[in-house]
Amino acid sequence: MATIGELFCDKHSQDALIGVIAVPPTATVLDATGVMNAHGIGAVLVMDGLHPVGIFTERDVLRRIVAAGNSPEDTLLRDVMTRDLVFCSLDDEVDAVADIMRSKRIRHVPVLDAEGFVVGMVSIGDINAFRLASFEVALHQIESYVYSRN
Repeated sequence: MATIGELFCDKHSQDALIGVIAVPPTATVLDATGVMNAHGIGAVLVMDGLHPVGIFTERDVLRRIVAAGNSPEDTLLRDVMTRDLVFCSLDDEVDAVADIMRSKRIRHVPVLDAEGFVVGMVSIGDINAFRLASFEVALHQIESYVYSRN
C-alpha cells in the first residue's frame, strides 16, 4: 500500500511550492484568506511558533465569518480556527488517511515527520490525484499485458 510519504514525494516533485503554509493565531481572517488566495490553497495551518494550534479553512470562512456576520478585518484566527486537529504521519497509508478524512468530514490533514514536526499538509484533492495516477499506471500495465499476449 502507498504511504503519505510516497504521496508527498510525488506531490513535491510536481509542485513548485514546498513547505508548510502557516499563519499565527494572532493573524486576522483577512490576512489568512489573503495567504490562502496567494498560494491557491483551501486551508492554512495555524501555528504558535513550531506548534500547530489549529487549522483555518474555506469552510471556516463560510460558517464562522460570512454566515455569522463577523468582520474578516477584525476577527482573529484564534477566535474562529478549528482547534481539534487530526494528524497523519509520513508512514500512514494513503487509504487509511482517506478513510479518516471521509469519516470525520475533513479535507486537510497536517503531516508529521518521525520527530513529530509538521512537514506539510495533505488534502483530499492530493489523495484523489495520487490515487488516479496509481490507477492509470495499473491500467496501463494491464493493457500492456493483455495486448502483448495477442
